Amino acid sequence: MGGDLTGKAIVPIAQGDDGGFEAEFLGERRAGQSASDLDDLIGAIRYNGMYPWLAPREEIDRVRDDAGARDALFEEVIVDELQRWIDLADDRIGEQDVALFVMAGNDDPWSCDAVLRAARRVVFCDDRVVHAGPHEMISCAYANPTPWHSPRELNEDELYSRIRRLAEQLENPHSAIFNLHVPPFDSGLDRANEIREDLSVVFVGGQPHEIPVGSTAVREIIEEYQPLLSLHGHIHESRGAAQIGRTLAINSGSEYNSGRIHGVTVKLTTERVVSHQFVVG
Repeated sequence: MGGDLTGKAIVPIAQGDDGGFEAEFLGERRAGQSASDLDDLIGAIRYNGMYPWLAPREEIDRVRDDAGARDALFEEVIVDELQRWIDLADDRIGEQDVALFVMAGNDDPWSCDAVLRAARRVVFCDDRVVHAGPHEMISCAYANPTPWHSPRELNEDELYSRIRRLAEQLENPHSAIFNLHVPPFDSGLDRANEIREDLSVVFVGGQPHEIPVGSTAVREIIEEYQPLLSLHGHIHESRGAAQIGRTLAINSGSEYNSGRIHGVTVKLTTERVVSHQFVVG
């Protein structure tokens, strides 16, 4: 799982002294009295990639008016929810002969890393060389600069140096997997609407203007080392596969606000990619 683990919004649910609740969700007022109604609302919020937060009305009003309190709450909720998922994964994997590698993405706060490092069965793979079966794998959560100035961004020279440092540790780069959050520049896996610094969308001819926004450093590293497979995310709307020399590069895409999980299954030998298939679950 290659990054962007966290949601983008909290939905506050005001709890009353009488046991009732009320929330504004997707533009609609939602209210109820029963535990089952509350569970349904919480499930719907999580299904849409957001975080439910139950609190008295006074606490919600206080946090809404305090930017520092909002930031602290968001990080607390993110960590709690990520911990819930990691505990579930640890329990489900159990003693099975299954490896689950997870790293953060450029949008994810640094507090996520401690949760991932402390997992019992889930493997935190960022900035390390790990083995996925017979294949060495390197991982990098950073992206090239974005208009959002997210937590994990580096300029292209710094990003190249960071990935190169990992690649130099590989014994056999040609059979390796490069798990790099940002896709290679102008690969077809990095098409996104052009965004100005004020986060407004650039329109050309009345349509949003699509441009390549991937990393030149990532492309250079792939062309230089030619791993068997490179895995990417970051640009959620650019699902697809591209061939860069002998390397198959894949972006699984994402619909995190739809309740669907996008992925790719890939069958490998040490010499070649036998097959790959995009899946949704």
